[in-house]
Amino acid sequence: MMNCIRGRYVVAAVMALLLVTAVPAGAAEPEKEYESFDSGNFDHSTIIDNEWFTLKPGMRYIWDGTAYDEEGDEEPHSIVSTVTDLTKEIAGVRTLVCWDKDIADGELEESEIIFFAQDNDGTVWLLGEYPEEYESHEFKATACWIHGIKDGKAGIIMPAEPKLGMPSYSEGWAPSVDYTDRGLVYQMGQKVTVPVGTYEDVLVIDESNNEVPGAHHLKYYARGAGNVYVGWRGKKTDQETLSLIKVEKLSDEELAKARDEALKLEKHGYEVDKDVFGHTKPSERVSANAIAQ
Repeated sequence: MMNCIRGRYVVAAVMALLLVTAVPAGAAEPEKEYESFDSGNFDHSTIIDNEWFTLKPGMRYIWDGTAYDEEGDEEPHSIVSTVTDLTKEIAGVRTLVCWDKDIADGELEESEIIFFAQDNDGTVWLLGEYPEEYESHEFKATACWIHGIKDGKAGIIMPAEPKLGMPSYSEGWAPSVDYTDRGLVYQMGQKVTVPVGTYEDVLVIDESNNEVPGAHHLKYYARGAGNVYVGWRGKKTDQETLSLIKVEKLSDEELAKARDEALKLEKHGYEVDKDVFGHTKPSERVSANAIAQ
């Protein structure tokens, strides 16, 4: 599948890493602090069919694994990601809305709506996200960023043709909320086994940011399946491990419930984040068939 997973990264210890490993010695092209974004290059932006990162409305993905708490102890962690049948226009580009739930030790820790679009070349972009953090079931804070508002700039979630040796890329740029994630094609040709199956020729993207120097998340992508595993390397700080354990197509009733939850988040976002999220247009429901065609 896709990957609507953003803020946290999780992995179970059920995976085998084999085959050829190759790390680029250097980039042939200069790296950019943030990406150049052309809103005119998105003719069918909600059709996200990149072979490494595919989003289909009505699909739900569940990852399960462990995370480290502030004391360095492991705790159960899972992420539930749903591709809704909502779209949201951002800076002239219609995005597909995903809704993620981040559950730590059995308690909802974060819920967010995320906005993706695919350009005419096949690159998948992240145009922003509205996350809510909770403590004891109560809203605590948000660190929303949206392309084109304040310092928010869209980033690349999956290149059209990821290759070893290509320069790293910004996955989004909003330093005012400490969002400076970068991606780098780290490995190709891996083999991964997770509860939903075994995948060959897996792509590994190394993710890092300015806020935690020396810490890296490793996301494993399989063609047609998307993000199946997440690991880490480097500094053991705020790290998690996760394996894809379930992929399911929602019923019409289940999709309607997910849509309602995403719209509740959006409504609250307009109330608590008027400076950024308050400047966005409301999401609109589009039939799953219309989005996928």
